[in-house]
Amino acid sequence: MALVGDAPAVKSRLSDLGARVVTEGSAEVIVYDASPAFGAGGQDGLRESSARGWTAIREVATETLIPNERGKVVVIAPRPDAGPFAGAARAALESLARTLSVEWSRFGITATVITPGDATTDEQIAQLVCFLVSPAGDYFSGCRFSLGVTAAVG
Repeated sequence: MALVGDAPAVKSRLSDLGARVVTEGSAEVIVYDASPAFGAGGQDGLRESSARGWTAIREVATETLIPNERGKVVVIAPRPDAGPFAGAARAALESLARTLSVEWSRFGITATVITPGDATTDEQIAQLVCFLVSPAGDYFSGCRFSLGVTAAVG
C-alpha cells in the first residue's frame, strides 16, 4: 500500500491491521492525503493539492495498479475550514476520484474520496480508510464519504 501525504493515524491504523505501508515502490492501494499539499489554502493550495494528487496516483497506477489489473485509490480531501478554496479543492478531488473510478474500472481499480468535516478526528478518517482498503470496501467506487456531517432533524 502506498501512502502519500502526512496521515500518521492512517499509517498507524493500517500497520496495526497488518498492512505493509510504503512511500515508494510496488503497491496495490494508494491513499492520498491532500491536506499537506493544500496547506493554508488559497489558489496555490488548490493547485498543489490537485496536481500532487494526480501525479502521485498516476505514478503508482501506471507502475503497479494498471499492469496488475486491480487496486484501490482512496483520496482524503482537506477539511472545509482548511483555508480559502478548501471547498474548491474538495470538489476537484471528488471529481478526480469519480473520473478515475469510471476510466480505470476496466483495470479493476476502484476510487473513492473522503471529505472530513470540521470536527472529524484523524482516528475516524483512519477507520474509514481501513474499511475502504479492506475486502469489504471492494463494493465502493466513485463514492464520496462525508464525515462529520449531521443531518437537520425537525
